[in-house]
Amino acid sequence: MEGTRTEPFRVLELFSGIGGMRMALEQAGKDFEIISAIDVNPIANEVYKHNFGDNTVRNGNILSLTAQKIEKLNVDTILMSPPCQPFTRNGKFNDINDRRTDPFRHICDLLDKIPSVNFILMENVKGFENSQACEMFKMRLKEAGFHYQQYILSPHQFGVPNTRHRYYCVAKRNEIEFKSKSDEIVTKPVESFVAKETQVGAVVDKLEDVEPYALKSATLLKHLSLMDVCTPESTNSMCFTKAYTHYAEGTGSVYCPLAKQEFDSIYALAMSAQEDQDRKLALLEDLQVRYFTPKEVARLMSFPEYFSFPPSVTNKQRYRVLGNSINVLVVGTLLHEL
Repeated sequence: MEGTRTEPFRVLELFSGIGGMRMALEQAGKDFEIISAIDVNPIANEVYKHNFGDNTVRNGNILSLTAQKIEKLNVDTILMSPPCQPFTRNGKFNDINDRRTDPFRHICDLLDKIPSVNFILMENVKGFENSQACEMFKMRLKEAGFHYQQYILSPHQFGVPNTRHRYYCVAKRNEIEFKSKSDEIVTKPVESFVAKETQVGAVVDKLEDVEPYALKSATLLKHLSLMDVCTPESTNSMCFTKAYTHYAEGTGSVYCPLAKQEFDSIYALAMSAQEDQDRKLALLEDLQVRYFTPKEVARLMSFPEYFSFPPSVTNKQRYRVLGNSINVLVVGTLLHEL
């Protein structure tokens, strides 16, 4: 199919965020045109426009889309990353009873009414595969004549020094079957797509001023022991969430520019100085631990080097929209199914 196609893929990008799906299409080397990109987050849309300099993205309510409107766009591909909160602990696992699933459910109900669409890629949080929403999605795909393949993959499996397990579903409306059975979940990438493991230090900026990203004294004393600390030779980092820098535990790794052996030595001295808080803090400050910058987080999520933020977007906003985005390399690899 790929060898005979001469026209660019005409793409409708839903829940488009900061343009991760678009960057994945670029990474995959596909000839494409984004016909429309829709998101309700004005900050994400501002970042999208800043990077792509066009008018394809708009603030919009997906619930206002109709089958007639989609058919009028003459798109053949839908890429989407719906809100994951209904399927997470912080979202209280409310599943399809969470109103934030309404736009996704609406799209599911349109699938059998948009025959021009032949390809769909959907990304969500790991755990989505056990949800009622997932069962509904698969049922609607089958009713609309799609074959699909499910995946749970992490960029670390592709040589990227970051763990970010996500659920993916690739669906095609044609006679070509996938290699695995539709209800099986693929958890290992195709061998030819696995790159050599990269160290965290290879993606870190050489910053002259790290002060805006340094951990505060209270955080060092109270929370450093709970944090995942990367050093230059580390080969993995934790998943970055939208709460990165706001909550200390479980929102992403922090970075120490010292070698691991030196970090361990200084940290052990600090832990032995429990009765002398001033000495303990001085030793912990010697570690120079800081948060990863938004640029570094983007690199760990495989964003291209040209990606940037407009000056009006604060660091807090940058971390939030990055935490809601995708890993470009993993999605780009799956887009080879096109």
